[in-house]
Amino acid sequence: MPTYQIIRQIIRTGIKTEAPPLPDEAMRVEPQRLQQEILRAFGGALSIRQVDAGSCNGCELEIRALNNAYYNIEGLGIKFVASPRHADMLLVTGPVSRHMVTALKRAFDAMPEPKLVVVVGDCGCDGGIFAANGAGGAGESYASCGKVSGVIPVDVVVSGCPPTPTAILQGILTAIGAQKT
Repeated sequence: MPTYQIIRQIIRTGIKTEAPPLPDEAMRVEPQRLQQEILRAFGGALSIRQVDAGSCNGCELEIRALNNAYYNIEGLGIKFVASPRHADMLLVTGPVSRHMVTALKRAFDAMPEPKLVVVVGDCGCDGGIFAANGAGGAGESYASCGKVSGVIPVDVVVSGCPPTPTAILQGILTAIGAQKT
């Protein structure tokens, strides 16, 4: 991708990490009620396995912010695990690089039922900045397979470059809500 396109993207998006999060009344859920929903749907805490399928790590920084004291998702009964065999949800970032196709499929296959997949970031949703490379569209090139839904089934997508921690949390909660139905 030419440098001027990256600079134009930076100017359009701005600096995301320095702005304090805005209060969102919709996210002020009663933690006890949410914990009961997670307990009912998953028999305990919601376990998430995060997979970087080829991202720039911008989304990972926002995902890690979910564990800080401001968002405190572990207090809601949501935790990250190291093995897909212990995970209820797969949180995937980045366009799927050709080298990660097999690993992503294996991680998905290793998850027990019911399994949820949430894709975080524009790159995983539709190819993001990699979709503009002119090599077949949708982020496909010699090194990238493009969006995650081209490799494994996806339940929820959270767009943004990178999306805010609040948007990521809303995507996780949307997936939990969809699981109940």
